[in-house]
Amino acid sequence: MNAKATPEDSGDVHDEEAGEPPALTAAQAAAAALEHLVELTSKEAQGATSVEPTDHGWTVEVEVLEDRRIPSSADMLALYEVEIDLDGNLLAYRRTKRYGRGSSDIGERDRR
Repeated sequence: MNAKATPEDSGDVHDEEAGEPPALTAAQAAAAALEHLVELTSKEAQGATSVEPTDHGWTVEVEVLEDRRIPSSADMLALYEVEIDLDGNLLAYRRTKRYGRGSSDIGERDRR
């Protein structure tokens, strides 16, 4: 009889079984951050503006439509920093900046 070898049989243990969380890609981290932020704030996310790996997961910067105005060039936007763990769970979020759409003075965010 030919039995298929399983990871347990071959000594090759999957990361989850070893207690390590599965790897989360930058794109998956950004998608998770947007989903969590929209759920918590009920604001319309415009998109992720940066994704950075950290020791505990990912930090994602998300641009959000804070206040829709007429004309749309007067909309108020905000940048939120969202921390996601390696499983895609929300660790923390905070609004770091609020500005008018088209504002040219938002500049680069502070690096830690």
